[in-house]
This record gives sequence, structure tokens and C-alpha cells, in this order.
Amino acid sequence: MDLEEEAYSIIRKHKEGIFQNAIWKELDIDSRKCSRIVKKLLDKDLIVREVGVSNGARTYLLKAKEDVKEKYDLLLSGDMFSSCTGCTGNCDPEYCGKLSEWIGNLMLEQAGESGEADEDIDIEAEDEEEF
Repeated sequence: MDLEEEAYSIIRKHKEGIFQNAIWKELDIDSRKCSRIVKKLLDKDLIVREVGVSNGARTYLLKAKEDVKEKYDLLLSGDMFSSCTGCTGNCDPEYCGKLSEWIGNLMLEQAGESGEADEDIDIEAEDEEEF
């Protein structure tokens, strides 16, 4: 693993952020080399940098950027986006046809990933009354 990968790994481990001076000390490199590595990570849009103070010295707080895709993965079932996202209907989730269809799709997706064919899964959301 090269120094850039090591630095990025250190930054990702610290969810709340880590000061840049702590990274160059941990990697046992000088501050100039660390600045070049941080610049490369910034150019690749992997991290964000905020001005901070550590032990009375001006430094930068570095944080890894979160993958936006991961945030939306929980709302996706195959190519179907969660029906409740942005829904303005005043419905009862227990009887929502669109929600039932989305959940059924999740169940089929899970069964497909595990290699099981669950014949008890029955999606009849089209027949259900939508509110």
C-alpha cells in the first residue's frame, strides 16, 4: 500500500475527522509530503478539508467524503425506488398497494440473492386499493 492509500485509510477510520498533523506523524513523513498527499486526495474528491487548531497550531481537519450512492441504496429495490419517499398521501402503510409492491420486490430480491425460490411470496399490489 502506498502512502496515499495509507493516508486515505487513516482518514476513513476517523469518522469525526482527523487533523492533518496527526496523519503526517502517524505515517512518519514530513508535513510537506503530507500536504502533497492531501492535495492529491482533495483533487480526487475523496476527502474534505476544514481549517482547525490542534495544540495551539493551525492545521486542517480532514474527513472522508461519504458515498452518496450508499445513502440511496436502502431506498432501492432492484430498479424500483421506495414508494414512500416523497409520498404526500394520507395512507395507512399496512394497506398501501405501492408500499406492498416495493416490499414484495425487496423480498424477491433477497430470495434471489440467497439462491432460494420462495413460492410463498405473492405480489398482488395491482389488485389492492391504492390510497
